[in-house]
Amino acid sequence: MTAAGGIDIRALAGDALHETATLDDLPRLLAGPGTVWIDLTEPSHSDVLAAARHLRLHPLIVEDIVERNNRAKIEHYGGLIHIVLFALRRNGACRADELEFVLGSGFLLTVHPSSWVPVHAHQLRGGIREVMARGPDAVLWALADSVVDGYFPIFDAIGDEIDALQDRVLKQPDPDLLEQVFAIKRELILVRHAVAPAREIFNQLTSREYELIREPQVLYLRDVYDHLIRLTDEFEALRDLAAATIELYLSTVNNNLSTIMKRLTGVTVVLAGIGAVAGIFGMSEAASAIGGGEGAGFWLVTSGVVAVAAVAVAFLRRVGWM
Repeated sequence: MTAAGGIDIRALAGDALHETATLDDLPRLLAGPGTVWIDLTEPSHSDVLAAARHLRLHPLIVEDIVERNNRAKIEHYGGLIHIVLFALRRNGACRADELEFVLGSGFLLTVHPSSWVPVHAHQLRGGIREVMARGPDAVLWALADSVVDGYFPIFDAIGDEIDALQDRVLKQPDPDLLEQVFAIKRELILVRHAVAPAREIFNQLTSREYELIREPQVLYLRDVYDHLIRLTDEFEALRDLAAATIELYLSTVNNNLSTIMKRLTGVTVVLAGIGAVAGIFGMSEAASAIGGGEGAGFWLVTSGVVAVAAVAVAFLRRVGWM
């Protein structure tokens, strides 16, 4: 594993795999046959300039690597291909790590943060030697394929979270749920910035217009492109689900408000009926009623009012208004 701020250079010549952590060895390794893979983890400015000098990188490539504030893209500078991809990781919230790839004749340069470890790519678990023997474009494919395959668990996690939020919205809508949905929508914007341009990148890589991408690797890169097409479709589905969750929340809140209004209306009907009857007698009869001076008719009417109110309550509860 490459340490933070580390330099890891591998050169395969024939069956011999040489490894070094010194950029001064680059001229000798590049002069020999085979494949050279230069991996820089969070390099310093001086390390980038030293690697650029040995590899004869275009100044614009050096500027992009140093600034590390790029969009996902592919650029062709003479005999070099510069690719920017983003590795996604999710621990509570989605994060994107910018990865730089520079493919040249006989070499591949990778620049990345320490949070992404290229040797953990599943295509390299069978051995780095076997992949490097197929050329630097094969190493590029192995690393890029691992990055794209890493998108699928992110999509699955976001999809599961949206499903859970929809279930919670149906049970009890809460403003906190709405905030979580908006957080997911922000994550989806980050995901789109990583996935959408990557599809065009691999479309160009499989177009057979780059001499550095040899014919045997086009088929493998086409497989990565197919994965990105599938991911694009899944992204659209996730975005629709997030929007549908917001609509479901608003609809549930409106339905609950309608239920509350029905109950308030039912209570108003009952109380209004009692108030209307009471208004007929007037408050002047209250003293007689308290003193027991009212006749049987008063108590008969009172009992009738209470009975009618009870029937009204039972009816309103039956129709769901209380």
